[in-house]
Amino acid sequence: MIEGTVLPTGPTTHGWTAVDFAATPTASAPITWGQRALWMAILRKPDYQPKINLRRVVAVPRRAPADVLRAVGALLTRHSSLRTRLRTVDGELRQVVADRGSQPVLLVPADTTADGVPADVRAADVARVADETAATLASTAFDHAEEMPQRIALVLVAGRVRQVVIVFSHTTVDFRAAELVLRDLRLLLLRGSIDTPAGLQSVDVAHREHDTAHRRRGERAVTHWVAGYGRLPRETLPPVGPPHSPRFRRGVLVSAAADTAVRMIANRHQVTSSTVILAATSLVLAKWSGNDVVGVYTMVSNRSLPGYDEAIAKLNQLGMVVVDLTDRPAFADLLPRVWSSAMNAYRSAYYDPADMRTAFEAAGYPYATGINAHCYLNDIRLTTDADLFGHDTDPARVRAALAGSSFDWTESFDAFTWRTRIEIVDRPGGLGLALTADTAHLPPDRAERFLRDLDRLLVEAAFHDVPWPWL
Repeated sequence: MIEGTVLPTGPTTHGWTAVDFAATPTASAPITWGQRALWMAILRKPDYQPKINLRRVVAVPRRAPADVLRAVGALLTRHSSLRTRLRTVDGELRQVVADRGSQPVLLVPADTTADGVPADVRAADVARVADETAATLASTAFDHAEEMPQRIALVLVAGRVRQVVIVFSHTTVDFRAAELVLRDLRLLLLRGSIDTPAGLQSVDVAHREHDTAHRRRGERAVTHWVAGYGRLPRETLPPVGPPHSPRFRRGVLVSAAADTAVRMIANRHQVTSSTVILAATSLVLAKWSGNDVVGVYTMVSNRSLPGYDEAIAKLNQLGMVVVDLTDRPAFADLLPRVWSSAMNAYRSAYYDPADMRTAFEAAGYPYATGINAHCYLNDIRLTTDADLFGHDTDPARVRAALAGSSFDWTESFDAFTWRTRIEIVDRPGGLGLALTADTAHLPPDRAERFLRDLDRLLVEAAFHDVPWPWL
């Protein structure tokens, strides 16, 4: 192990080292329900796995007293989830925890060029090297049976660690767990140790899921899903023509007007900004499809149970929101209904995917067939608050800003899991509405118009109640 925060310069810093760890032995456990859901998806589309690897970068404070490698070792010792491999034991996929071993660590000097020539370095250069390193580490699938569930690199300037790059396998941590791990790493860098005990680990969650209370909770969730799915149409949006090649395209609309409008609606009706977007999406889907009932899938963190808020595990699973629009409600009347449906979805998003598959097959419904015919809405903004500070709410200016909403195509795919996926993302200058769609159902011109209808609906709903036909 390399000692000290300042590492040797020269060729010895361009390569690999390793961090050793030793911890109390931990018994193996089944995989968690969240892991099983993701594993089923990986088996269906193994080539998609690198796209869901989680990339994170932590800046190392210049005055950090702790040895960086020692801090990484302490982090691995603290969290058994970071020492967990997924292995088949007696025909069953299980979590196997290493009590001792080593984590490979890549050393990347930011102050040399590709041919080793010294280079002047600015903060932006270090950040760029860290981002490029994260992209490289994330570009290949994890070998879950042999690799630790994270890849780590240190970005160096003059032998000093400036950035820690971690790429997590999504099979072991979700977004919340990744942030908790980074929080602990920062504390270890600054203090050298953490006095408080670690939260639940992935094996702890797996053991809980096999107790009576959790099994019953999962059974209730499965019953809710089967009943809800039976109310949905066969497809949310009908096909309109032959698919393009590649079949799926992703476009992003950035709207300053929608950013302000969503906050205004949330404040007026005392609901979350996510509820506002979910309601608006439901209305546009209903209008475009002619369906009285629409299904919108969403990701649920599953961290409301006691002890789960601090768990280092993959807990998030899909929830299904069923929205009934038979009575053609006005937008304001729809908000409490959508909120209630979303709460039901959140309460019913913790289940064993194996039980769900069995129940769906028994009811004659498709489950995890490789493509879902309904819409998936994922709000992945870093903050979803509705603060209006700095937002001009004058009706004329908000409507004028609507004309400035920009749209760009970003990616294309030959295969995708959803016919329609909408992501709510942070973008400079506005709210980002990203749509990935099957071109047989939403060809490029219609896909852009779909997002612009959503944008327009949000702005109109900010200033008056929008009755049916909504658009």
